[in-house]
Amino acid sequence: MSVRALAVELTDDLEKEVITLSSQMKLAQENIHKMIFGQEDVVNLCLTGILSGGHFLIMGLPGLGKTKLVDTIGKVMGLNNKRVQCTPDLMPSDIVGSEIIAGAGDTRSFKFVKGPVFCQLLMADEINRASPRTQSALLQAMQEYQVSVGGTTYDLPKPFHVMATQNPLEQEGTYPLPEAQLDRFMLQIDIGYPESADEHKMMLATTGTEEEKPETIFNVDEVLQAQHLIRRLPIGQKVVDGILALVQAGRPEQSSLVSVRKHVSWGPGPRASQALMLASRAKALLDGRYAPSIDDVLELAPAVLKHRMALHFSARAEGLTMEEIIREVCGTVD
Repeated sequence: MSVRALAVELTDDLEKEVITLSSQMKLAQENIHKMIFGQEDVVNLCLTGILSGGHFLIMGLPGLGKTKLVDTIGKVMGLNNKRVQCTPDLMPSDIVGSEIIAGAGDTRSFKFVKGPVFCQLLMADEINRASPRTQSALLQAMQEYQVSVGGTTYDLPKPFHVMATQNPLEQEGTYPLPEAQLDRFMLQIDIGYPESADEHKMMLATTGTEEEKPETIFNVDEVLQAQHLIRRLPIGQKVVDGILALVQAGRPEQSSLVSVRKHVSWGPGPRASQALMLASRAKALLDGRYAPSIDDVLELAPAVLKHRMALHFSARAEGLTMEEIIREVCGTVD
């Protein structure tokens, strides 16, 4: 399909919907920043993940506001959010739920008690502290939006998003996430220390007698409509070709880059292409634009690719980082 054929999909009705949603998202950003000071890139990536209907993995040290972030996003977007603190003794049933015997005498029967996964925004805090068996409880939920217990399948609420956190420093007593689970996260979002001015505002705002509260800007139906609108936004053929070139350049089997073939053990799969298609549209809308550009794709590339690629041990021993590889991969796209 040509760029022109894709561009004409922007009808007058679609244009009005984009303008309305873009204005609504600006209000959402303003309300989130009542509680989250600074961290504009982190907030925008989280909202990009919500608009795209995906899950996201947040990497950051303790105390940087990850829990406050998900609570605030849930409040502003009108989503029911729950939190699971992952520990080595956490069981799969603690996440998805379990069957119990209810009733008495001849009326006894099994009753399914739903776990915290039955929500619209689930925070799995320090997910790498849970055992692989428990981590796997989220695999079906994140991909198929349903869970199976006792031979019965239960649908999860819509929309459904998982926001997982990891501490990048402390690795003792943790279980690295398997590649299959990492691939189910649309974005990896790195959160760092706040800027000095932002931390100054934070100190004043959070140590007084009153704290400002965010308003609810969306409801569940509006979030679902927004996610549907993102999929209807036009995208040019040049951007589509750029996404394919970018993802394939990160695969050692297909890349023309010597560094990728030499240092990368495995590269991004088709979910990376799908993530870039959706996330670039969502980013364009957040910026008030009707269609994404190749610059949107390149800006989102680190968040989409870094957890979908791995370096050989020899590359890590030489001090090579994944960020350097991704910058080189992005350099192949015009």
